Order: sequence, then C-alpha cells, then structure tokens
Amino acid sequence: MHITFVKKILSSGELCKKCREVSERLESEDLIKLINHIAIADERDSNSEGVRLAKQHGVTRAPFFLVEDDGEVTVFDIYFKFKKFMLEHTAGESSAPSL
Repeated sequence: MHITFVKKILSSGELCKKCREVSERLESEDLIKLINHIAIADERDSNSEGVRLAKQHGVTRAPFFLVEDDGEVTVFDIYFKFKKFMLEHTAGESSAPSL
C-alpha cells in the first residue's frame, strides 16, 4: 500500500488552514508514519505535483489522500474517512497505530 498526502499552499505562500489541522492530527494520532509521500498543491504553480494529482483524480479540495493498493487508487478528501479506512486496513499489522 502506498499513501500520498496532498497539502495545499495558498497564493499567500501559507499552508491552508485545514491542511495544517490535518497535518497536526496525523502527527498527534501517530498516523504520519503511514504516509509514504507528501505532495504540495501550490496555488501559485498550476503544474505543481499536488495540482496535477488533484486534476488527475478529480479532487476539488485539499487536503486529500491517495491510497494505492494493488494498482487501484482510493481518494479520501475527508480526514476521518481516511483514518477509519487506515485503522481497518492496518488492524492486524504490528505497526498499526492504536487510539
């Protein structure tokens, strides 16, 4: 399983508020260790990796997660749905976070 976390940088150069909140939750809930890659959707650069991923997967809001497993990609644009999915799919693994 490969997980990409996409955060948005506003035209002001700051991380969007929701992206900051989700980043903090990932850290405090020890789920950050499940993230394989962080991509940035920069409003100042229409060709940034995160903007390209958003277009490719039809996502219109950030932050979002792309979970690739066996060639299939599942998109989560709501943190709690991502968290629930990950807890269900890592329950049997020794590295699974406990809440």
